[in-house]
Amino acid sequence: MEYEIIRSRRKTIAILIKPDCSVVVRAPYRISKSVVEDFVKEKSSWIEKHLDKMKALQEEKPECIRLSEEEIRRLSDESLKVIPPRVKEIAEKMGVSYGRITIRNQKTRWGSCSSKGNLNFNCQLMLLPEELRDYVIIHELCHRIEMNHSVRFWTEVERYCPQYMKLRKKLKQIRIR
Repeated sequence: MEYEIIRSRRKTIAILIKPDCSVVVRAPYRISKSVVEDFVKEKSSWIEKHLDKMKALQEEKPECIRLSEEEIRRLSDESLKVIPPRVKEIAEKMGVSYGRITIRNQKTRWGSCSSKGNLNFNCQLMLLPEELRDYVIIHELCHRIEMNHSVRFWTEVERYCPQYMKLRKKLKQIRIR
């Protein structure tokens, strides 16, 4: 089995299965290569099991569609027309305030909320059904009430979006880019 060893000042050995299905072994400087090899052999069934899981996840997820700069620009323009008015409408219903709204082409997030109340949204939200866009908006506006992902936060999300668990699951299955 192939794997990469990364040594550091850590105290224990750990195995990481990366999304590209490569295996990384993190080990302390002081541990010999033979000890690392023995550890990997001992954990081989665990590694294989998790490699299989990772491969299955990759097969489930649709291939990522690359957008041209022109498509991104078009989505950003459309987002600026659609998202701010929708945020305003939902925020009024929720009774929360917010700062600036920024539209970006983010690689890993659908939205975010800063501690100052500024909201960022991914222009690729325009490629999603309206119910998913609304869920992201509600999620970010709920951070104006609770700035974390505690039970209280999710209770607020559920108050304004009772089907949030189903929508959240759908959103996690969609790849950005």
